[in-house]
Amino acid sequence: MAPPGYLLFLLLLPEAASQMSAGSCSGCGTLTLPLLAGLVAADAVMSLLIVGVVFVCMRPRKRSAQDGRVYINMPGRG
Repeated sequence: MAPPGYLLFLLLLPEAASQMSAGSCSGCGTLTLPLLAGLVAADAVMSLLIVGVVFVCMRPRKRSAQDGRVYINMPGRG
């Protein structure tokens, strides 16, 4: 459990943020719909690419054909 000081800080953080001035981002505009759609599409493509790479890297490898020898002290090999 968090110490009481951290809990008070987390509870007062939104109030402190609302009291701050706009700062250096006061001239920033909103995101246009095409830009937002492009960002979402790029994120989806990158996520699918990461999932694909992980899937390819983690799939089981093909085992080599056993040559008929029996390995006594090696479980799974005979």
